[in-house]
Amino acid sequence: MGRIRLLELSGSYYDMGKAHGERYHDEIHMFTEDRVRLSSDINWTGRNLSRDAVIALAEACVAEHQAYAPDLMDELQGMADATGLSLAELVINNGFTDFIDVVYGVGDITQKAKTPANVSDNCTAFLVPNSRTDSGEGFYGQTWDMHATATPYVILIDGKPDNAPDFLTFTITGCVGMIGMNSEGIAVGINNLMSTDGQVGVTWPFVIRKILQQDNLDDALACLTDAKLAGAHNYMLMDKNGDGYNVEAMSTSVEVEKLDRDVLAHTNHCLVQKNLDVARERPPASQQSSENRLNRAYELLGGEEDVTVDNLMELTRDESAICVRPKPPMHVESCGAAIMRPATGDFWAVWGLPVENKYEHFTI
Repeated sequence: MGRIRLLELSGSYYDMGKAHGERYHDEIHMFTEDRVRLSSDINWTGRNLSRDAVIALAEACVAEHQAYAPDLMDELQGMADATGLSLAELVINNGFTDFIDVVYGVGDITQKAKTPANVSDNCTAFLVPNSRTDSGEGFYGQTWDMHATATPYVILIDGKPDNAPDFLTFTITGCVGMIGMNSEGIAVGINNLMSTDGQVGVTWPFVIRKILQQDNLDDALACLTDAKLAGAHNYMLMDKNGDGYNVEAMSTSVEVEKLDRDVLAHTNHCLVQKNLDVARERPPASQQSSENRLNRAYELLGGEEDVTVDNLMELTRDESAICVRPKPPMHVESCGAAIMRPATGDFWAVWGLPVENKYEHFTI
């Protein structure tokens, strides 16, 4: 049974990044190199770019990140100083699935991008309103699915930054945050989408962490809707009162849906026409996988019975659709999962395949 590694960080943003980089120096190098390599792979991006071209594109994104979240870029600078990696390389490490959209959208304007024959199917996410739970307190949860080589790098950060809320975030070595909750009761997570409108902009982990700097849901939502997004993701947000949003966000088109009395789930295909208009076409097998996982999530959560945290853990272990094992050619697996209850500060996380490992409980 594997356990999730806990990284405790505190102090200034720069000091937090430096400590992160020192603790996982070698892993950050290996994971970053793998992500830079995949960013040059036509099977992932639709373009066959050189490493130099990939890095140049990431460097163009650095200024957007600095304008959007200068304190988080101080954190990334601390990590860069500790590891010897550039900010551009670390932006790719952090925002790989958004960066793929950037490469596809603007990577080489002299050539038409190809639609990859195979794509990565990433994550099943769900919001459960107060009215549907056994305790009357809502949940956010998801699997985190990625290329199986990412699983060894999964960690949980317990962060206590100066002059900002404490936070817990499920993430990977070298990444500022992916799925998280803060001490003000704001929870947020994602699942991947694929767009044709990728642009030089801000990648999703920086949006996640900026949301975790907020103390209310309106400001948290604005961190997303006001951002110049590099690529496409679906975001789910919830606060300690049980209010929440599902946000289908392409680089140039955003749809906000408010959580009501019914469960909301999302996978990897767009559900809103204006976003479908700028989405990359998914190969039939990928589209079917995404639809199957969405339908299965609603099937498991759609009854009349109150939803418990145990129900949600079992959902993430569902091998008929949701808990994904690696298979060629993309070798994607469920590298872990997280479930949060913002009203109480409870955070459950599992490293690796949920069906094979136990959830661990944390609080904030």
